[in-house]
Amino acid sequence: MARAVGIGGIFFRAGDTKALAGWYETHLGIPEFWTQQAGFTVFSPFKRESDYFSADKQWMINLRVDDLDALVAQLSSAGIAVETRPDEWDTPETGRFARIHDPEGNPIELWEPPPPAPTA
Repeated sequence: MARAVGIGGIFFRAGDTKALAGWYETHLGIPEFWTQQAGFTVFSPFKRESDYFSADKQWMINLRVDDLDALVAQLSSAGIAVETRPDEWDTPETGRFARIHDPEGNPIELWEPPPPAPTA
């Protein structure tokens, strides 16, 4: 059976496309054409009533990051508000999370996956 093998792009509307693209590249290291590292991608619709992210948004992007603490410090130094809830969001099974919003208010979840389980 033919199937999708990965995400080919993420497309969304913006008031100032050039400025928003620059923000993503400057603060998150995401250029327009981006070769990603291999790893998990979660594709999961949420119920309309979910409070996992703002009810006035149809989507939230989740980005895998290599060093959540360093990125949070970098973003905070740039004046970007970062929300963390270690007691609520972080677990050994799922990893660590933080949330930010881009300049147009789109939610972004930052995810540092847990380290791989040791092999026997």
